[in-house]
Amino acid sequence: MNIENLEAFVYVVHFNSFNKAADALFLSQPSITARIQSLERELDTKLFHREGRKFTLTEKGRQFLPYAQQILQSYKKGKQQLQTTGAGIKEIRLGCTASVSHYLIPEILPVLRKKYPELQIKLVTGPSEAILQKVTENEIDLGLVRNITHPRIDSVMFYEDPIRLFVYPGHPLWEQDNVTIEEAGNYSLVFFECGSLDWIKLHRLFESLSRLPSIDLYIDNVEAAKKCICKGLGIGFLPESCARREVREKQLCPIAIPALTSLTLRTNVIARKGEGGEIWNTFLSLRKEIDWKSSFHESRLNFSIHE
Repeated sequence: MNIENLEAFVYVVHFNSFNKAADALFLSQPSITARIQSLERELDTKLFHREGRKFTLTEKGRQFLPYAQQILQSYKKGKQQLQTTGAGIKEIRLGCTASVSHYLIPEILPVLRKKYPELQIKLVTGPSEAILQKVTENEIDLGLVRNITHPRIDSVMFYEDPIRLFVYPGHPLWEQDNVTIEEAGNYSLVFFECGSLDWIKLHRLFESLSRLPSIDLYIDNVEAAKKCICKGLGIGFLPESCARREVREKQLCPIAIPALTSLTLRTNVIARKGEGGEIWNTFLSLRKEIDWKSSFHESRLNFSIHE
C-alpha cells in the first residue's frame, strides 16, 4: 500500500479540504485528487461522497480512517527510529511561536548543527495552541511554546526570559537603576500583551497602585511593541531577549525594577508523551549548552563602555 496515498487521505480528512491538504504536503490539488483516486482503486471502494466542491466520508471511508492513521503513524515512528539509530538524528520537525523563531532559534540551530552536521530541520511557526495540536497529531516532533500542559504531551521548561522595563533615548529614566513600579507608572506605557501568567501578575501590580498608569497602547506583537517604544511612543515591558540588538545599538535601555525581578516569560519544549526519544534528550541538553545570558549581558556592557 502506497504511504503517500494514505497520507493524502489522512490529510484531506484532517483539513476537511483538498486544497489545504495539498498546501500542507507541498503538492498541487490535482496531485492530491490523483492519490485519493489511486487509493480508492487499490481498496476497490469509494472513500468520499463528492457533490461539486463538497465532499463527505463514505461509511467505508469512516471505517478505514483509523487504520490509515495508525499505519501512517507507525511508518513515521519507524522512519524516525531508523534515522536516530547509530548515526544520530538526521531530521527534526520543529514547531515554535513567532517570537521563539526570532530570538531563540538563531541561538539553538548553530549548537544543534554542530552536534549533528547532516541534520535536516523543518521549522514551522504558529501560536502555542496550533503548535500543541501539531505535536499531538504527530505533524511535528517537538514544539517550543509558552508554558503549556496537556494530558498527551511531555512539557519541560526550556528557557526563562526575564521581563524588563525598556525606555527610549532621552527618557527621564534612561540609565537609572532600581526604579520603583510607582515611578514607572508615572509615564505613558506601551503594553505588550502575551497572555502568560507573569504578564497577568504585571497587570495586577499596576492595578494595585493608588494612581493607575497611562497605558496608551496595548499590542499583542512583541516586534510592534518594541518599535513603538524605540519611536518614543511610551516605555514598556518586554522579554529581555527581544531587545538585545536595540540595547547594543543604544536604541533602548533596560531599567531594573526590584519588584519585577522574579517575572519571566517561560518557553517550554513539548513532545508527545513518552515519544520524545533522542531528539527530546538532545533539546533538554541544549538548555545547559547554550549560554542564553551572554548575548544580553554583552549588549548591556557595551552600552555602558561606549558612553
